[in-house]
Amino acid sequence: MSQVDFKKFIEVDPEVRFGKPVIKGTRISVYDVLQLLASGLTHKEIIADFPQLKDKHILACLAYAANKERIIKVA
Repeated sequence: MSQVDFKKFIEVDPEVRFGKPVIKGTRISVYDVLQLLASGLTHKEIIADFPQLKDKHILACLAYAANKERIIKVA
C-alpha cells in the first residue's frame, strides 16, 4: 500500500488560517485533523463532523506530518 501524496490535498496559503497547512478548498487545518485523531476520534467520526472531508484527506494529513518529521534536522 503506497502513501497518499499529501501535496494533492494540502495547501499553504497566507490568506487562509494565517498560512497554516489546510485541506485544499477548506479552512480545516492539518493540525485540526491531527488533534482530532490524537483525541481518539476515528476517521468515520471526523468525517461525520466535517462532511467535506474524505478518508484520503485524513491520510494526507498523516502523510504530511510524517514527511515533516522526516525532514526535521536535529542539532
